[in-house]
Amino acid sequence: MVSVSEATVNILSQLYKPSIETVTITDAPGRVLAENVLADRDFPPFDRVSMDGVAIRFNEWKRGQRSFGIEDVQAAGSPAGQLRHAQCAVEVMTGAVLPEGTDTVIRYEDLTIHEDQATIQTMDVKQGQSIHRQGQDALQGDVLLEPGIILSPAEIALLASVGKSEVKVYAFPKTAIVASGDELVEIDTEPEPHQIRRSNTYAIQAAMKVMGWEGTQFHLMDDKNVLVDSLRMITASHDVVILSGGISKGKFDFIPDVLEEIGVKKVFQFVRQRPGKPFWFGVSDSGKIVFALPGNPVSTYLCFYRYVRPWLLSSLHVALKSMHAILARDFEFEPDLTYFLQVSVRNEMGKLMAYPDSGGGSGDFANLKKVDGFLELPSDRSTFKAGEAFPFIPFRLAN
Repeated sequence: MVSVSEATVNILSQLYKPSIETVTITDAPGRVLAENVLADRDFPPFDRVSMDGVAIRFNEWKRGQRSFGIEDVQAAGSPAGQLRHAQCAVEVMTGAVLPEGTDTVIRYEDLTIHEDQATIQTMDVKQGQSIHRQGQDALQGDVLLEPGIILSPAEIALLASVGKSEVKVYAFPKTAIVASGDELVEIDTEPEPHQIRRSNTYAIQAAMKVMGWEGTQFHLMDDKNVLVDSLRMITASHDVVILSGGISKGKFDFIPDVLEEIGVKKVFQFVRQRPGKPFWFGVSDSGKIVFALPGNPVSTYLCFYRYVRPWLLSSLHVALKSMHAILARDFEFEPDLTYFLQVSVRNEMGKLMAYPDSGGGSGDFANLKKVDGFLELPSDRSTFKAGEAFPFIPFRLAN
């Protein structure tokens, strides 16, 4: 049996080596960038007016002039105009090119305008105000985005601004999601009293889909010969296999033996944690990765977010970021195991507070609808005090 930290190190030492593919900018949100993106010109590409108002020459203000005749209008999207008379002003719109001969913008809120005469009503005028200078944000040739960035709307805007209608991203591994168990039936089937509908694979698939990662579902019965043939075929045709169930010490838990029989070498099988102690991880000689998660739904959920998701992000060259939350109430847990406590979180005065809601155990997946993630409590203690901060593994955004 390995510790949580040992399991993490072992998993992150067996990363997938992704290929690179090109997608359109509309398909890029959520994908991981695989190329440097350079500024094709200065940002902004000209001295840009940042407030609606009038542009003047500051020295005329400094000499005491307060009223300026408006001699022209400079709209956004028009070629640069020019101030013809130093004692005059050009009316300017946000986003417009700063007219030649001007160096300061006075916003409408600080003006009165009557019969094309703009009178400044404030004494707080600084040279160069309300102007976004050419190249202030980036210079032509600067690296704007680097590989390993998850593309959010902010990055999509940058891609569009440099004219990239297509972008290189890291490809996801071809993935199979496999449930095993005679007790499982399809979701559109009326189960017998001794059966349950298959839900874990749908949860895993949904968690993957949020990341943009697709997976194909399979359901295998508890027959060793069937498992050998089916898992050999599935493993051969996929880069990653995520299994749910059949990995503990029960009489019909064939998965560990079957995986080794088809050439997947075990790295570990049990982790000193709750929930999710029976958790098998292995790698084949050809580099196929297998995560065999426990069948209890909460355990499956925990292992996916604590181990599988970080493994995928690391494989795609995303720098992992840790989160911590503050325990809101005292909590006790006796066994010498790392405990993943189900919590709901709230932002209270800038602090992320975690409220325990442990539910009815690893089979109580209905409790997951009430919580936002897991607080990772260390194994060397049994008492955890309110006000202490611990690692937080989120699976949903807090309200």
